[in-house]
Amino acid sequence: MNTLNQAKQLQDRAKKFAVRVIKAFARLPKDEAARIIGRQFLRSGTSLAANYRSACWARSAADFISKISVVTEEADETLFWFELLVEAELVDMKLIDPLMKECEELLKIFAASLTSAKRNR
Repeated sequence: MNTLNQAKQLQDRAKKFAVRVIKAFARLPKDEAARIIGRQFLRSGTSLAANYRSACWARSAADFISKISVVTEEADETLFWFELLVEAELVDMKLIDPLMKECEELLKIFAASLTSAKRNR
């Protein structure tokens, strides 16, 4: 599989993750804490997909590195909000575990891409 196809597949995967984040957000409790943390979770979880799509259109290696850095940060932030939702007992870990694992996998992929891009620069 060529690089373009891999990028497209990862774009699709990130977009599916964003859709799942939206659905998870809609199922959060309606109390104030869940609403505030949930909005942060929603923002970062959907942002990583949009920013990865943008990274795929980078105009230079430096631009790609800058954009994939943002994607990596958003994935890590999303993971943080997952952890906070669970530790504050606002959601049951069993319910979000598959989505959290997908976030961890995406973070590893984006971090590896960032490392490779910096090494190949």
